[in-house]
Amino acid sequence: MKKHREFVIPFSGLKQGKHKFNFKIDNTFFESFEYNEFNNATVDLEVLLNKSSTMLELEMTASGTVNVYCDVTSEAYDQPIQADLELVVKFGEEFNDDNDEILILPHGDFQVDISQYVYEMLVLAVPLKKVHPGVSDGTLKSDALDKLEELHPKEVKENKSEETDPRWDTLKKLLTDK
Repeated sequence: MKKHREFVIPFSGLKQGKHKFNFKIDNTFFESFEYNEFNNATVDLEVLLNKSSTMLELEMTASGTVNVYCDVTSEAYDQPIQADLELVVKFGEEFNDDNDEILILPHGDFQVDISQYVYEMLVLAVPLKKVHPGVSDGTLKSDALDKLEELHPKEVKENKSEETDPRWDTLKKLLTDK
């Protein structure tokens, strides 16, 4: 994994109050984390930094699309994603990122790297089961869907006219007698 200088926010020169940062994320960002599940990515990230004298509050909002393969048909499609993350940055004796929502930086630090948080937020925004929208509404024509339909179990019609063994009838009667 390489460092992402564009996702390092220097906060030491900023005045107290709110500051807004905008980022464009493409597939090279995910490739730098060696994550190959996306064919392509176009995501807009907005970071709102609220600086106070004792801590920083980061509100990250991302929206866009990632091109993924459907789990049912293996067809590529654009999956829309939306994600939000709130991160509190406090200052302490040593670096500590054990908590998902609180980051502790040493007192002398002057910048915060949000790339790992952005990466996790976006990867977790993609649904576990990725299904092409054409599968649900029936507009997608695919060989895989045709084969699934062909192999789908047929409805079994019960024939009540068949003779049943009277011993089974007695056993069934035991189930209903209580």
